Amino acid sequence: MDDLLDELRMIPHRMVYGYYPEVVCHPGEEKTILKELSDSYLYKDILSLDSINKPDKLSRLLKALALQIGSQVSYNEIGNLISLDSKTVERYIDILEKSYIVFRLGSFSRNLRKELKASRKIYFWDLGIRNAVIGNMAQIENRTDAGELWENFAIAERLKQNAYHGSFAQSWFWRTQQQKEIDYLEEEDGVLSAFEFKWNEHKAKVKCPEAFSVAYPGSQFTVITRQNIEEFLLH
Repeated sequence: MDDLLDELRMIPHRMVYGYYPEVVCHPGEEKTILKELSDSYLYKDILSLDSINKPDKLSRLLKALALQIGSQVSYNEIGNLISLDSKTVERYIDILEKSYIVFRLGSFSRNLRKELKASRKIYFWDLGIRNAVIGNMAQIENRTDAGELWENFAIAERLKQNAYHGSFAQSWFWRTQQQKEIDYLEEEDGVLSAFEFKWNEHKAKVKCPEAFSVAYPGSQFTVITRQNIEEFLLH
């Protein structure tokens, strides 16, 4: 129990420095270790895969993705930003996903004609790597992206727990053309659960979008804050 409480208290630290074993086991050396990890792992090992011949483009792609966590990602827009065609962007992202650097979350669409289809968000499996990529190791209370980090942290750790426990749950986000959105959806054993993530607890009083509750009656909706993250991750 004490270990769990300690780890819950460490969440703001994990949101900055991540969970790589070398980082966790060497407190005080996080920045140095992450610099070495990001340089050697991301830009050497991965670049040797699949004949990537434009390492500068991969670096710029990673930074673009790191700055868009929690937002919908357009391969065309990123391609225009870093001067790559959308097919190459998608191939590079596929390599990053197979290397367990990032993961994609697709959009949920079943009933509503105006739900977004074939859209995706991209998150990082480890936030220490994400923050190293953009060169921002500021503490969580001094950051403007704390909300995005919280969302990424909660979703990534939930997916890790699902995999660890052999869950068959499927995962998405939900958004309509009218900008109504839910951060994370999960369906397991026929039960659809919806989650919003709020780092700032003063903004935690949000309601499930009416369009979603009408379209999917019987679904569950929960706002995840620092107060109930334990039950979300240890479900």
